[in-house]
Amino acid sequence: MTTAPPTQLDLAAVQRRTVRVLVAGQAVGAVGITIGIATASLLARDLSGSDQLAGLAQTSQVVGAAAASYLLAGLMARRGRRVGLVTGCLVGAAGATLAVLAGVVGSMALLLVGAALLGAMTASNSVARYAAVDLAEPLHRGRALAVVVWATTIGAVAGPNLTGLSGWVAGRLGIPELTGPFAIAAVAMTATALVVGLFLRPDPLLLARQVADEADRAAGGAGASPVRRGIAWGRVATVVRTTPSVAAAVLALSAAHAVMVSVMIMTPLHMEHGGADLQVIGLVVSLHVLGMFAFSPLVGLVVDRWGRGPALAVGGGVLLVALLLCGLAPEGHSWQITGGLFLLGLGWSFATVAASTSIADGTPVADRTDVQGAADMVMQLTAAVGGGLAGVVVGVLGFGWLSLLAAVLCAAVLAAAVVTTRDTPVDTAA
Repeated sequence: MTTAPPTQLDLAAVQRRTVRVLVAGQAVGAVGITIGIATASLLARDLSGSDQLAGLAQTSQVVGAAAASYLLAGLMARRGRRVGLVTGCLVGAAGATLAVLAGVVGSMALLLVGAALLGAMTASNSVARYAAVDLAEPLHRGRALAVVVWATTIGAVAGPNLTGLSGWVAGRLGIPELTGPFAIAAVAMTATALVVGLFLRPDPLLLARQVADEADRAAGGAGASPVRRGIAWGRVATVVRTTPSVAAAVLALSAAHAVMVSVMIMTPLHMEHGGADLQVIGLVVSLHVLGMFAFSPLVGLVVDRWGRGPALAVGGGVLLVALLLCGLAPEGHSWQITGGLFLLGLGWSFATVAASTSIADGTPVADRTDVQGAADMVMQLTAAVGGGLAGVVVGVLGFGWLSLLAAVLCAAVLAAAVVTTRDTPVDTAA
């Protein structure tokens, strides 16, 4: 498919189409990512026979997401957003299928492999937010990014609440009940690949590069930079070293994600120990996901109007309140765990939208996939460490101590807010 020169395209119209396609893809794909949240730790516990190993499935998924963030960044640098997003969806669908097979044969090792491949869908879902700002005007980046994050609400809230339906599906297919969510996830991820593959045209990243190259040549520059095969770490280091707001944003992104993942993955186990059934656990997780995504348009407006730093500060404060409630929550179902998990998602939303927008602000288009891919990789690796330690902390000290230790990371978010406030680029200040 040939693309008209950038000067002949209505870039605003292309941006609107891009956001619509990404919204549709996120809505469907989020079902695949979140439907297994309420059951992954339970399936891992059953297959491993240990509560302390219950968090390994989610941890493996986060590690897989980190690896996929690196690989997809290289692929997008060469081929654009569309190819990278579709690849992540299809690899994730294969991982969901392996998770079902793991439950059937009773293999913890196979579950961990499947969960790692599922991480590719997590990475694809995450990087879609950056695709929304490739063509966005600087003053509207927060809003564009937040709208795509918000779209995840549609599937993400529905996903955990499909645990009842997934049990029926598992019965019809003759597979273990806890693997039913992964069977539905495989279908949702494949559908997302079709939506993005068919309709994300022209590719927003490739078009943004054409626009930047045309402007560079008009100014007497050399035009296009050479295509790279992976993340150019030297370029990443240069951007991080010379732009404090980008370095602070990566720190905030990683810390907030680690807080959210480490507490969230152990909540189903904490609730089950107190007698909560799968439907109640699914409802609480749905409210958590609602906090993560449903208010994103409002968060994006705050980011654009108040600035990246103040929005990060709000995120850090909300995360602290969430951890206080979770730390005080008794086993089973309680208002503390319900409210705490909701606020955990909302604080994550503020921190993630603000930090991601700040990264987009401070990164030249030629280095965009490098810095964004590296940021997401660091974010996922930090969360993987947090998730891996979460099971040990809960097993040895208890759920309350996990919340207390996670609160230490909130200080990093608040510190990043201060740096970002001082180093916001002039052209993004409202």
